[in-house]
Amino acid sequence: MQLGIIGLGRMGGNIARRLMLDGHQTVVYDRNPDFVTALGNEGASGVVDLAALVAGLDKPRAVWVMLPAGAPTEDTIAQLSKLLDAGDVIIDGGNTFYKDDIRRGQELAQKGIDYIDVGTSGGVWGLERGYCMMIGGDAQVVERLDPLFASLAPGIGTIARTRDRVSADDRAERGYIHAGPPGAGHFVKMIHNGIEYGMMQAFAEGFDILKTKNSPSLPEDQRFDLNLADIAEVWRRGSVVSSWLLDLTADALASDPKLDGYSGAVADSGEGRWTIEAAMEQAVPVPVLSNSLFARFRSRQQSTYGDKLLSAMRFGFGGHVETPKK
Repeated sequence: MQLGIIGLGRMGGNIARRLMLDGHQTVVYDRNPDFVTALGNEGASGVVDLAALVAGLDKPRAVWVMLPAGAPTEDTIAQLSKLLDAGDVIIDGGNTFYKDDIRRGQELAQKGIDYIDVGTSGGVWGLERGYCMMIGGDAQVVERLDPLFASLAPGIGTIARTRDRVSADDRAERGYIHAGPPGAGHFVKMIHNGIEYGMMQAFAEGFDILKTKNSPSLPEDQRFDLNLADIAEVWRRGSVVSSWLLDLTADALASDPKLDGYSGAVADSGEGRWTIEAAMEQAVPVPVLSNSLFARFRSRQQSTYGDKLLSAMRFGFGGHVETPKK
């Protein structure tokens, strides 16, 4: 298939690469011409602006927008809506607030343009590992674009099949789902990221306790000088807390045991806040998720070793660089 891709940063560029590796054609644009040139050298059709991107696609066109949530995405979709025709589709693969998806879907439908929101997880490792995708939009449009999603997804791979699972739709096992109408994909991804905050915070706090077990404030016979890199490594093997986040923790501790490369000022990129807002709207108690968000606020004022570990995990899966303290 053919796909236009706007935004070739940490994830957009690798989305184009993974698609091309599976035989799809891409027409790509980014404000940074170096990104466009690089992908052009790898087989993509690079263009200089949105009009050229639309002109380079066959009807019905499909355009994937992979930009930061907010104004960059809003402005780009508004421009595209003036360039595309009825029957074309806009895909937003960034971390957009799901209520904005609902509004955009309704606005674009008035012009006959379809809108698909794709909550995309995989970070900087997506080219190699594939992308887990949670998709919102019209079922027929999602089905038409299925070859693209199938190429981007991890596939069944070597993960053990879930015992007793019975389903006529194997897309979840292959790493992507059609979650529902516009907005549903990003809603599911929003909650995914809220859970991610809580899981990361649990690892951070646990390793902080391990790190401070040699504190002089403890009785001498209760002080342990623990090897955190070894603990992370052994937990990766057979432990019930084994996970990709633990893998990233082990990588960080192996290369920088004291985590001196991180200040521990941990940013939040929106989804955690939106998750808490949704919980409030639905009257669902979420003490773990809310505390993990507030811990990030606190980290920008006073950091702990655990906060440094949070920064290391965020850099590991998403290439997120710390926000300087104010």
